Amino acid sequence: MRSVTSEGFQIPFRTAAGTRNVRRERARLVCVTVRARYTLPVSTAEKILELPGLRVTVDRVVYQPDALTPPDRPHCFVYYITIHNDSNATVTIRARKWVVTNEGGDVTAVEGEGVVGQRPRMEPGEKFSYNSFHLLDTRSAAAEGSYLGIDANGRKVLTRIPRFEMVVPEGNWGKRGRQ
Repeated sequence: MRSVTSEGFQIPFRTAAGTRNVRRERARLVCVTVRARYTLPVSTAEKILELPGLRVTVDRVVYQPDALTPPDRPHCFVYYITIHNDSNATVTIRARKWVVTNEGGDVTAVEGEGVVGQRPRMEPGEKFSYNSFHLLDTRSAAAEGSYLGIDANGRKVLTRIPRFEMVVPEGNWGKRGRQ
């Protein structure tokens, strides 16, 4: 297990890649770096609750070969996520962290406020669905991460984003990027 830290909070991630070649990036929106503001400060001594019933499903991952991408990251994958609040507490998601490990073992940590520009508030039994994307510089990668939130009692909560694979289909291997 290793951790990626930033701006006063630390979220543990379990990855197979270890700690080599770690590169941190701020949240990106249409390939433009956005300065993140965190509103959920957590000290390393403070406990973050993995709230039973708060869970994430990766509903679909789709390769987009015709997406307009920068030359250094030519492979675009759109992912569809649902955050389910099957707990007994109202939860507001405040931040996210992604760890993307490419086929060469390079690790990129992506962090930011909210989820696709929102801070979804979910009552018990509600869910929040959205889609976004990852841009890759290699033909395959795996992504995983966590969402940080706060419940109605002020407790800081966390739910993990399950690991999912992104693999460029064989017919698209000739597209720009590291081979």
